Amino acid sequence: MVAGDEVPETRFASFGEDRIAYQVLGDGPVDLVLCPSSGECIDLAWDWPPYAEFLLRLASVSRLIMFDRRGRGASDPVSGETLPSWELWAEEVRAVLDTVGSERAVVLGFADSGPTAILFAAIHPDRTQGLILANTAARGFRVDDNSPGQYPAEVAATAEVFVRQWGTEDLAVLADPDAARDSAFRRWMARSMRLAMTGKEASDYFRWLGHTDVRDVLPSLRVPTLVLHRENFKWYPAELGRAIAERIPDAQFALVPGADSRLFSEPNAEILDNIEEFLTGLRAPIEADRALAAILFTDIVRSTERAAEVGDREWGNLMESHDALARTIVDQHRGRLIRTTGDGMLATFDGPGRAIRCAKAFTAALQPLGLEVRAGVHTGEIELRRAEIAGIGVHIGQRVSAVAEPGEVLVSRTVVDLVTGSGIEFEDRGEHDLKGVPGAWHLFAVKA
Repeated sequence: MVAGDEVPETRFASFGEDRIAYQVLGDGPVDLVLCPSSGECIDLAWDWPPYAEFLLRLASVSRLIMFDRRGRGASDPVSGETLPSWELWAEEVRAVLDTVGSERAVVLGFADSGPTAILFAAIHPDRTQGLILANTAARGFRVDDNSPGQYPAEVAATAEVFVRQWGTEDLAVLADPDAARDSAFRRWMARSMRLAMTGKEASDYFRWLGHTDVRDVLPSLRVPTLVLHRENFKWYPAELGRAIAERIPDAQFALVPGADSRLFSEPNAEILDNIEEFLTGLRAPIEADRALAAILFTDIVRSTERAAEVGDREWGNLMESHDALARTIVDQHRGRLIRTTGDGMLATFDGPGRAIRCAKAFTAALQPLGLEVRAGVHTGEIELRRAEIAGIGVHIGQRVSAVAEPGEVLVSRTVVDLVTGSGIEFEDRGEHDLKGVPGAWHLFAVKA
């Protein structure tokens, strides 16, 4: 345990009705936000001396920012609407950064928090000065990154191992075999898991994690990236870390010694040296001109015929109501209305969960006006052009909406992959050729 005056005070950031526990330590030139992995809570980190020493070393070259996800450790349980877990966590990172006055930070994600860090950096390049990924993979529990996927039974079996042993010293041995040679570490790690979340929460979490796939997001990253991987870490073999680095433009990759999930366990000298070198070598941030976004297109069914039926004056009134509802409902779902199109709208969101819920709410709100819309949602890279957006992702979103049936919200395969665990269900609509877009596109309709 470190001296009491070295342990930072736990404070709270507001997030709607909830509080997010966070700590800040150090005053270095770069902000470094540590995305927590499962089984950790910030208050207990300081009770294990090797972890405390690791954090103090990071704080010597940065302003270190740590937090507990909602539903973990000292943070409040999640209240409000259900969204994909990563969308909520990305928003929580932003809320903490806002609270501590950080305009840009280097985001460090390891083990199961890696996909969250990847998505935050892709969606918020304007808030991300750099990205560090360690001992992680882009696809849940899969052991072969080139395989078509892991069967649900395999996912469930892997999750069951974690759930059955959650909060026990046995799981500490599985996750961190080197550190677990010390019985004191095993006791500390088991206690940390128990205080981080319950066995039931762990069950839900690991089943969600088993279906996570953010590989398609990797080429969208436009921030300096360092990928670290322990050479003998068995849950995520080193080739998965190397595959991440190969798909991120200009990413650095370093293979480091050890077999443990936790970065603080010995040997950690090369890990700390690589992180320090990366942080000190960062150049001044460049203004972001591209980002990952969920794109929502809608258009009114039979708009020309309906305008002819009701006349110009009544149609103008309907369009004013349509546009007012678009502004209100997009804002309610924390989106950005790019423009209304005369008989539809284009909006973007930080995540597809909010985009889908906005589309459903907008469709329902127009029904009393006698207007029926079709909607399409796609997640992809966009070009930022002041008040406008452009790029192939925008064209795909528009083409997806054009294929939708009246009253239907149609989404791309990428969207389905990213909303796992949100409670949103889909019906398979098969493969489609989208006008002007290469290849066949697998589309899905959101169930009512």
